[in-house]
Amino acid sequence: MASSATPPQGAGISVQGVHKSFGDRQVLRGIDLEVAPGEVVCVIGPSGSGKSTLLRCVNLLEEPSSGRVVVGGTEITDPEVDIDAARRRIGMVFQQFHLFPHLDVAGNLTLPQRRVLGRGREQARAVARENLERVGLADRADAYPAQLSGGQQQRVAIARALSMGPEVMLFDEPTSALDPELVGEVLGVMRGLADDGMTMMVVTHEMAFAREVADRVVFMDEGVVVEEGPAARMIGAPRQERTRNFLRRVLDPAGSGAGDGDGDWGSEEDRAKETT
Repeated sequence: MASSATPPQGAGISVQGVHKSFGDRQVLRGIDLEVAPGEVVCVIGPSGSGKSTLLRCVNLLEEPSSGRVVVGGTEITDPEVDIDAARRRIGMVFQQFHLFPHLDVAGNLTLPQRRVLGRGREQARAVARENLERVGLADRADAYPAQLSGGQQQRVAIARALSMGPEVMLFDEPTSALDPELVGEVLGVMRGLADDGMTMMVVTHEMAFAREVADRVVFMDEGVVVEEGPAARMIGAPRQERTRNFLRRVLDPAGSGAGDGDGDWGSEEDRAKETT
């Protein structure tokens, strides 16, 4: 029986010249972005910058107005592609948990496997147990969503996505609906996935997580990629004024200017060296 604990290798993401409009409103304005196999890329930016729309275009929950998206060598924007087969390679975790309230945790994990992948009952349950253990919820298989905390429900949602054997994982603000004290448990699971080599695109407002876990950080604003680079530089010494202004607001929302150390952009001389 195939194990779901080790993600398939070799899946990258290529976004090429992607535009997306809703009526007259242009949300994405020619996005080019590459995510290498096994790389973790965090996408940050203000509300309305197009981050979530970009993520939804990657698995064609939103169809780009123009441009190409390639996942693991398959162009999912090709009109001839089997989109259902392509989506099976892509796991997605949303802000909300989208669990079936009438099914217990094990049922939430096994039903998609049986319906979409055609797995038998015992195989599906074995994969579910494996992934519940992976997210630290092996003892909650018989619980119902209403009996779980928000953090536990989000970890179940992650385990459900992993049970489908994805080659890449997309996370759309996975902690934004959680109470602050529950955020850490979900981020801990995501750290584990990164350590396992899972290819990940993460839209997040958790700057400490982005700096610690991401290989690269992409800053978006008004539907474009303003800048991208290694996580430490992007969070600690961004080159663009728009990025610096955003991070000042995020890291020092009180506007005191003191921040918590994350907003140290360095001297003008240091920033000049960064751009050379």
